[in-house]
Amino acid sequence: MLETARLKLRQWRPEDRAPFAALNADPDVMAYFPHRLSQSQSDRLADQCEALINEHGWGFWALERQQSGDFLGFVGLHMPDAALPFSPCVEIGWRLAARYWGQGYATEAAMAALSVGFTTLGLAEIVSFTAVSNRRSRAVMERLGMVPDPQTFNHPALAEDSPLRRHCLYRLSAREWARTTHPETLPKIY
Repeated sequence: MLETARLKLRQWRPEDRAPFAALNADPDVMAYFPHRLSQSQSDRLADQCEALINEHGWGFWALERQQSGDFLGFVGLHMPDAALPFSPCVEIGWRLAARYWGQGYATEAAMAALSVGFTTLGLAEIVSFTAVSNRRSRAVMERLGMVPDPQTFNHPALAEDSPLRRHCLYRLSAREWARTTHPETLPKIY
């Protein structure tokens, strides 16, 4: 488990499934994904996230607000399965319920996940990518200090006629992260 000033990044629990399914069915949350998820699809995704954390000790952690215990969504690290032009890689990603947007939670939690990636896992680089039109996620990437790659790419898992197919890539090296990160901002790891 990771702890920041306001948040916990933790293993998934059975009670996370219902709020996770609700956010995966929300058209605003899923606007930059190919489709919304059914309850069973959402549960499978949560099961996969849980299994990968059990296997590796890291992954897309469930995100909880410390003060209230509210489930916000997920934030964490993942090795994408798709044959991306920059694979193999470790990506940082997030998906939060819309009512928690605009409060800095994604950035705060992602900073904690980057800390694990660079200090605990010893990664040389972490990437993030999204549809070119997804300005909200791109803004989080930029707040994290990630640098946009000059080249965009077509996501191989999306249909040729999908308006989401064109993606942008952001990168952050361990060296750049270490140069700009202050020790007092690192999360508590349990």
